[in-house]
Amino acid sequence: MITETYTVGIVGLGAIGMHLARALDAGVPGLKLAAVAVRDREKALAGMKGFRDRPLILDIEKLPRECDIIVEAAPASVFEQAATAAIEAGCIFVPSSCGALLPRMHLVERARETGARIIIPTGALLGLDAVRAAAEGHVSTVTIETRKPPGGLVGAPYLEKNNIDVLGVNEATMVFKGNAFDAAQGFPANVNVAAALALAGIGPERTMVEIWADPAVTRNTHTIRVEADEVRLTMTIENVPSLENPRTGKITPLSILACLRGLTSTLKVGS
Repeated sequence: MITETYTVGIVGLGAIGMHLARALDAGVPGLKLAAVAVRDREKALAGMKGFRDRPLILDIEKLPRECDIIVEAAPASVFEQAATAAIEAGCIFVPSSCGALLPRMHLVERARETGARIIIPTGALLGLDAVRAAAEGHVSTVTIETRKPPGGLVGAPYLEKNNIDVLGVNEATMVFKGNAFDAAQGFPANVNVAAALALAGIGPERTMVEIWADPAVTRNTHTIRVEADEVRLTMTIENVPSLENPRTGKITPLSILACLRGLTSTLKVGS
């Protein structure tokens, strides 16, 4: 029997945050949506019309006063603000933009000092538990190949810096090849899967990433290959893009919800 209820705050009510908010408002044992932080208050109020128990709308810095868990579901530009507020207050921080964590690993050290926890959902990543298990032994290589419809890559800093027009490609084109650390900085809205893989496995410098703009695909497709002493893994997932934001997938808010359930469930399977 669950005897503790965690209060949840969400930063951002876009394609990820609103889906999560609706699910929590509908009722999840052991979890209560207490507050949200948004840019557009009126839009948030309209989106939450009909909620059974509408949460407070607060500034990011005030969320820890009301919440045990803070979920970041916002643009990467506010990642550090949300993370800092949660970590300084000793909360549980659940980021959807985990790629933004790679250049900010000082936040992990600070969480160790304050007693906060950073829990990364699996998102669109298949087999994360297997990768974590393999990393307990010796892993030779980890690679991830990401293929997305060109429109899902538009606006990435790496593309703009290098004047790459993905909307003009008429066949599968590799637009990036490098490690996960560089991929996260060049494609902050597109490589959270690669970041989670790197953090679970052998680190961002050794995790290699290829990003393809592919007009032939309609789903965000990730193929992961792991070579280790104990196991060889090849995994592919085809993730349906969100209608509200093609840069993310429909499974992402479901993954965060599953992650939150795992914090209160009597029976927990995997991570």
